[in-house]
Amino acid sequence: MAANNKVEPGVPPPPQYTPYPPQVGQGPAYGAQPGYPPHSFVPMGAQQQSMNNTVVVTGQPTYVPLIVRYGEGPIMVTCPHCHATVTTSTHYTVGTFAWLICVIILLLGFWLGCCLIPFCVDSCKDVIHTCPNCQQQLGKFNRM
Repeated sequence: MAANNKVEPGVPPPPQYTPYPPQVGQGPAYGAQPGYPPHSFVPMGAQQQSMNNTVVVTGQPTYVPLIVRYGEGPIMVTCPHCHATVTTSTHYTVGTFAWLICVIILLLGFWLGCCLIPFCVDSCKDVIHTCPNCQQQLGKFNRM
């Protein structure tokens, strides 16, 4: 056996690879067939203008609506009215849940003012989110 750097006597050296030079006028040397024009890639939705192969890609920007979940606390959103990124202002309003708790307290017999407690507790009320810049209502969190 021959080592990597030694040549045995009587054994011819391995043939050397010599790439063929590209033929003039035949296009690229990587296998283009004669008689066919070279391929050019044009992306989908693109238009090719004039003979200098200028490619203009046209497309419409897409609007992806984000689903915002409003909760009890203020959140950071982009206001659709004034287009500012703001942290919402919140205030509480009496909703269905407060009235339901009031009726349940009345049915249990606590009618001497105890039924008014749900109207004083913020955790029984709905939350309305507004924009601090333009004062428009952005969303509402309902307890029920």
